[in-house]
Amino acid sequence: MNKLKWTGLVKSFFNLFLKSNCPLCQRPAAGDFCPYCSKQLQRCQLADPGRFWDSQQRVFVWGEYGGTLKRAIAALKYDGNPQLAKPLGGLLAEAWLSFPELAIDNLTVVPIPLHKEKLEDRGFNQAELLAESFCELTGLPLQRHGLERVKNTQALFSLTAKERQAEMENALSLGKDFRRRRPRDRVLLVDDIYTSGITVKSAIQILKQSGISVYGTVALATPNKGDRRPILRSV
Repeated sequence: MNKLKWTGLVKSFFNLFLKSNCPLCQRPAAGDFCPYCSKQLQRCQLADPGRFWDSQQRVFVWGEYGGTLKRAIAALKYDGNPQLAKPLGGLLAEAWLSFPELAIDNLTVVPIPLHKEKLEDRGFNQAELLAESFCELTGLPLQRHGLERVKNTQALFSLTAKERQAEMENALSLGKDFRRRRPRDRVLLVDDIYTSGITVKSAIQILKQSGISVYGTVALATPNKGDRRPILRSV
């Protein structure tokens, strides 16, 4: 088992019985985060997470990528804390359910995939873990392998729009779950950070080629439009 994944599992096990330190500030924490970081995390939530839904790709985003939310995502992805996907995915699900006009039934949830090399290195796909937590609360079915990343793409944040599009060309394919059986209805994509939308657009195109319609995308965070700082170690 990947060392990073094993570390996260050990942390999750001991957190059931012992008070541990907050992964963001190291203060004592009875839950996933200490009271201070929990409060700061809530301040990252967008007042209207559905404000991007009317865009061409229909995107629902929980919070702004910065401050405590940025640190929480980094702790999840890079510091061996996969257990943080459960509360973070729960926040996304709660916000989604608060918009009943959007949160319809008959959707199949599909996470944006990682390439197998990155998956082996990290030990988990953060989008898949977020989707799992999201589905636990919403009751929607999860297809973990609806999509597959067949090209080990470089981080897109430092590339131009044209370079991003070229990098994502032929990067995704239909996953084994949907090769075996198509979903009954539309798909809801899940990712941790929504930036330029190139990856989501590629996913939509691949699914559309197989006759699968995408309802929209839910993501935990998006950068402020005026914030052009790089997203470190993105993906």
